[in-house]
Amino acid sequence: MAVTKHLSAREEALSQGRPVRVVDGSSCSMPDTPRNQARYPQSRRQKPGCGFPIMRFVALFSLATGALLGTAMGPLSDDERTLWRRFWDVFKRGDIALADRGFCSFADYCLLLERGVDSVMRLHARRSKGVRRLKRLAKGDWLVQWSRTPIRPKWMDPALWDKLPDTLRVRHVKLCVTIPGFRTKTLTIATTLLDATAYPAETLADLYRRRWSIELFLRDIKITMGMDVLRCKSPALIHKEFTMHLIAYNLVRALMLESAQHHGKDLSRLSLAGAVAAVRQWAPSFMPLRSHLQRRIQLDTLLRCLANDTVPRRPNRVEPRARKRRPKNYQVLNQPRRLFKEIQHRNTYTKCLS
Repeated sequence: MAVTKHLSAREEALSQGRPVRVVDGSSCSMPDTPRNQARYPQSRRQKPGCGFPIMRFVALFSLATGALLGTAMGPLSDDERTLWRRFWDVFKRGDIALADRGFCSFADYCLLLERGVDSVMRLHARRSKGVRRLKRLAKGDWLVQWSRTPIRPKWMDPALWDKLPDTLRVRHVKLCVTIPGFRTKTLTIATTLLDATAYPAETLADLYRRRWSIELFLRDIKITMGMDVLRCKSPALIHKEFTMHLIAYNLVRALMLESAQHHGKDLSRLSLAGAVAAVRQWAPSFMPLRSHLQRRIQLDTLLRCLANDTVPRRPNRVEPRARKRRPKNYQVLNQPRRLFKEIQHRNTYTKCLS
């Protein structure tokens, strides 16, 4: 798709013109039917009859455009690192994989390098052994050597594990976050971009900070476009509904990109919620148009409306993971419906007259 070929000026400066692909995982729920429960069982922590089937998925986005490039889905028991390896064919030589520390591992770094893909991820907390410092590149910037541990990952077959190199050179860049309101104060980035001149620590810090964009992309699909709770009652239809949400998301992203290019706007400042609302409002007006010229004029007008709907610049805006709207003051269904006993709700208590 053309939406995946655009590379913003900011991303070119951060990645030396190389496409950056950002990956993360999420989940969505669906109606509580026997077939959905059999394919996507609810969490083991919940009692039978008290939860909903949950599908876990991992998505790969273009950092420049927000376009969805690949997805893999499975039950809640599937690990995110297992799912994201299913669409590694989407990566092309020269790409940069950007992710959080949940995807940071020795085997993944080696296999991605074989494909010509560099990695920029936060160092996993368990990567404390098998690390040897080789050279100090700058303050808080070290060239280190990772050693392959004797423990083979369960997902790898022995033949592939034996082909991996015994050691791997990686850069560890320690960053101190001084922006008020940010949750993490210090973090270490592990990357296979070893050229400290082309990729200084400040560039890697800015690049990893933009990893937060995928949280906004997932919010756009799940909350703005309504994929958080799917509606179909069978796994086959769930898969179709899931796919249609992703197709609609990419089509809206393509319209936003075309609008930004035609009117010289910053793509990151265009509102996806506004674009979705505009498409829903303008769609009926395209139906009676017969000629290509009329549709082109109507489309240009729509693109101009999308370009004018920009969000304000809010640098260093705090984005807490919290809900502002309070939930309804009802009981929690912590037992199956046939065993559940509803107590009198506190809002229905009446005070006796004296």
